[in-house]
Amino acid sequence: MTDTDLRVIYRDYIACLNARELGSLGKFVHPQARHNGRQFGVSGYRDMLENDYREIPDLFFDIDLLVCEPPHVASRIRFDCAPKGEFLGLPVNGRRISFTENVFYEFRDGKILNVWSVIDKAAIEAQLAPVKS
Repeated sequence: MTDTDLRVIYRDYIACLNARELGSLGKFVHPQARHNGRQFGVSGYRDMLENDYREIPDLFFDIDLLVCEPPHVASRIRFDCAPKGEFLGLPVNGRRISFTENVFYEFRDGKILNVWSVIDKAAIEAQLAPVKS
């Protein structure tokens, strides 16, 4: 698989997430997929995303940076959204926040096998901090 192949697959995967076509996840996610070390498989991955969509109705994945070196993809994803309640243990409660997620993926057989993800929680905390005069 070339870096161009991975770019196309990854962009199609993100388009699938943004269209909320979770019935198509098996096209992109390996049956033995793991997220941050936890075994998820396709169904667990789908459950995670369904929960994300419930908690963040306007969730949209915006690729800010994409680097491909087969079998790996590194991506910085930008979010501008309004989670309904708590998010990452923070009282967002419908306020609009912007943050990024740095994600590394390992692909096998053209599908996501491993995902390692870190969200910039400090950026969210800074937006929720009281304004000092």
